[in-house]
Formats: sequence, structure tokens, C-alpha cells
Amino acid sequence: MAGLDLPSKGKITLAGEMITDLSEDQRSYVRLMHVGFVFQSFQLMPNLTALENVMLPLELKDASDIETKSRKILDRVGLSSRLQHYPKQLSGGEQQRVALARAFVTEPTVLFADEPTGNLDSKTGVRVADLLFELNSEKNTTLILVTHEKALASRCKTLISLDAGTIVNNETLS
Repeated sequence: MAGLDLPSKGKITLAGEMITDLSEDQRSYVRLMHVGFVFQSFQLMPNLTALENVMLPLELKDASDIETKSRKILDRVGLSSRLQHYPKQLSGGEQQRVALARAFVTEPTVLFADEPTGNLDSKTGVRVADLLFELNSEKNTTLILVTHEKALASRCKTLISLDAGTIVNNETLS
């Protein structure tokens, strides 16, 4: 859906762009301008501090006030005292909060979250999920969430269940 791979059939429109008709460089630019990602395995740059990890997508976008925006979102996720820590110095929950901050700092149109609580213990997973949905609401982002956790899925407005790539359920939740 984010154009990381091209579909074997059909078309994908993302942020008004028919990305299936674009080159890889063009798709990359659409992602940079409109998409945020949160992965199960955090995907933080190990040689960058928490602050630098969050600043990176803003630097790629040539944004202004990069450090101020990054510090603000890291404070929002409760990590203002961990700015200069490297990923290996952070707990799994802290790493995922850095990943959330990095994903939301650019104020993406769409945020793709792939098993965002999958590598966390249940208590930390609930806290990270709460933060994910709070930021999603605050930033008015479209959230595409992939999860096997029924409790997490039930927090979404629309639930689409797949079995071997085939839609087996599509329902709007309250």
C-alpha cells in the first residue's frame, strides 16, 4: 500500500498520486512527503541518538525547526530525558516510543503500523498502543494498522480480516 513493492495486479493511489505508475524514486518522494512507518522491530538507526533518529526524516524533507519539532514530539512521548541515548541504551518500549515520535514528527497523511506492539510485553504494549492512538487522533492521520492482536484491532474504526491474502471480513466498528 505504501509502494515499497508494486502489486501483482491493480493500482494504488496514495495522497492523490497513482503510485503504481511512478518510478521508485518518485514513489520514495511520495512516501517522504506523506507517509510514516512504525515497525514491530523499531528500525531505529543504531548509531544515532533518540533525538537524531527523530530528526532524520525532517532533515530528509528539508524541514525548518528540525530540532525543536523533534524535541517537542519526544517530550510528548515521554522521552525528553532520553534524547542523547542510543537505541541499545533504551528499553523496547522506549525504542518503540522513539519510533512513534519519528513516524509522527513529519505529520504524515498516512501512518503504516506493522505489529507495533509485537515485540513488547503486554503492559508496555498497552501503553504504546494508547500513545499510538492518541497521536493518531491529535495529528488527524489515517492509520493503517496490521496486527494479530484482537484487542488492538478492535480499537480501529474499520476492521479488515485477511486469510492467505483474501479478505474474509470487512466491517465498520463503533
